[in-house]
Amino acid sequence: MASRNIETIRAAYAGFRDRDIEGILSAMHPDVEWVHPAGMAKYGLGGTKLGHAGIKEFLAHVPSVLGGMKLAPEEFIEQGDRVVVFGTRDVTSRSGRTVTLDFVHSWTMRDGKATRMEDIFDTVAFHELIES
Repeated sequence: MASRNIETIRAAYAGFRDRDIEGILSAMHPDVEWVHPAGMAKYGLGGTKLGHAGIKEFLAHVPSVLGGMKLAPEEFIEQGDRVVVFGTRDVTSRSGRTVTLDFVHSWTMRDGKATRMEDIFDTVAFHELIES
């Protein structure tokens, strides 16, 4: 049986799968930090977004850069207030090319909500896809 924290994170991924922004946000603390590699700043996808408003702004911007994305979380590891998720994502460029890229998501939890999510991935492969 999965812990409360892992179930919360699974619910967030279900929100991504269903394109349900409120479902995603239900797993997030109001002051959540949403962190992506600085190397993605060129496309407006890098750096730290703050709170639910920052996540909504980020998610609204993604379609201007990408044609689509499907996350496939595969392994959940919990240690204390941290949940680390290893998975893959099918990312589609605006030109229609799709590749599968690995990711690691590091979630920091407090009182059953995510206070920080850090997305770790190969930015070079992402750049190549976006520019294809």
